[in-house]
Amino acid sequence: MPTSLSLVTPVNHTDTPLPSGEPPPLPFEPGPALARVIEVGEVAAGIAVPEDRGVRFFSASRDFDGLDGMLFRSPEQAARAVRDLTRPGARKTPRAVAV
Repeated sequence: MPTSLSLVTPVNHTDTPLPSGEPPPLPFEPGPALARVIEVGEVAAGIAVPEDRGVRFFSASRDFDGLDGMLFRSPEQAARAVRDLTRPGARKTPRAVAV
């Protein structure tokens, strides 16, 4: 490795001048919504993937295949449906949820 390079080079962004008329960068710019893993205890039930009208649930276990492909308003609503399936005496085929 050349002597002018090192594995870690400190960078001080506050000393870098901005081009004239350009606003300073925002500290955080939110990106697109990400998929969320839904778990019951330590078991992954599936993921909730954002779509235009809500989130679509994809099951990770056969126990939750009844919810696979269903559209929910929010990840919290999908998680509630997963919890409802794990209750004793729960219906294995969930009712459709209006979106």
